[in-house]
Amino acid sequence: MKKVVKFGGSSLASSEQFKKVGKIIRADESRMFVVPSAPGKRFSNDTKVTDMLYSCYGAAIREKKFVEQLDEIHARYQEIIDGLGLTLSLEKDFEIIRENFSKKIGRDYAASRGEYLNGKVMAAYLGFEFIDAAEVIRFHDDHTFDEDATNVLLAERLKDSKGAVIPGFYGAAENGTVVTFSRGGSDVTGSLVALAVKADLYENWTDVSGFLIADPRIVKNPKSIETITYKELRELSYMGASVLHEDAIFPVRKAGIPINIRNTNAPEDKGTLIVEGTCRQPKYTITGIAGTDGFASVTIEKAMMNSEIGFCRKVLQVFEDNDISIEHMPSGIDTMTIFVHKDEFEEKEQQVLAGIHKTINPDHIELESDLALIAIVGRGMRATRGTAGRIFSALAHAHINVKMIDQGSSELNIIVGVRHDDFKNAIRALYEIFVVTQI
Repeated sequence: MKKVVKFGGSSLASSEQFKKVGKIIRADESRMFVVPSAPGKRFSNDTKVTDMLYSCYGAAIREKKFVEQLDEIHARYQEIIDGLGLTLSLEKDFEIIRENFSKKIGRDYAASRGEYLNGKVMAAYLGFEFIDAAEVIRFHDDHTFDEDATNVLLAERLKDSKGAVIPGFYGAAENGTVVTFSRGGSDVTGSLVALAVKADLYENWTDVSGFLIADPRIVKNPKSIETITYKELRELSYMGASVLHEDAIFPVRKAGIPINIRNTNAPEDKGTLIVEGTCRQPKYTITGIAGTDGFASVTIEKAMMNSEIGFCRKVLQVFEDNDISIEHMPSGIDTMTIFVHKDEFEEKEQQVLAGIHKTINPDHIELESDLALIAIVGRGMRATRGTAGRIFSALAHAHINVKMIDQGSSELNIIVGVRHDDFKNAIRALYEIFVVTQI
């Protein structure tokens, strides 16, 4: 059995955290491939190493003294090295970084050094081979990711390896220029390594025991999700739930490799298993609740619009012409409502209204702002009668007016729109009825 294990910044913030990680890896010999992030915060008002590197490189760009900041970063790593009792020296590495910062080699290069250096420390601590991600994660010259080349390079380099550390977050173009993924991209690296080595499991270790059914900032001590499908995860992530980088799903999904979200500080917890499909019955009717606010709606009324061929297309064309993306579009016989991001829409609202009047000559247009969308997601809803009724009941009981309801054809999710002021209370009410009381 082969496992790829990725550890987030909070899991590698100090030597004590490193020791926890080392114990986890050594407890299972199948954990052969390790993807580390850069050191995160050691305490609440601490600074992540990646942010320190951005600041340091910013000083170099502005022709200001940056060596002192770089020495602080070096000290962070030396503290970890000393705490682990290693003889590893990063002096030469920091000399090279200092030279490259002076040459203003690039912001991506600067940010990537956090993972690069942490990978060297991790390899020395475990006695594993260190593989620079710049040698095996490939980007095109325009800095778009080269999936095919990466898979070939990784598979060839790792085929005979018995233990390797590949830093997350970055790779390189063909000419050697370092390129990074977006923040959180170490998740993507772990997924790519899992695909290349045909891993049986991709373990993603962080500071939480998997996904929670609802946002703990809104719901007190929400239950965790034991098993979730890729489709459910996609729906929840899109609506704001964030534990895993979205792009990390696709490489392993293609190969049918499950992902296990685990807690470095509570390794005994099973965490959340993310799978392509499962026969396991969910504990609750729903899998999770997620939402986000900051939306506006445009409601268009026109008599007999349902008999006018191309009506919807004409309306959507107006939004497209103004580079505005659409979230949802519930409609009736003589009305249709377009939900859009408020910030995106406000800048061009008058152009959009003028375009709609010119294109379809509506009877009336009504605007509403400060709206929130909440997704109730779960494969268990397909086999459960009355789910929508329970949603309306819970929200009515909490004195919350529903502005919109939309259900996808897959029956995997139901999305409701509420006013911004009702957002948190709506999530609490839905959690109460589906999880706490389960009526």
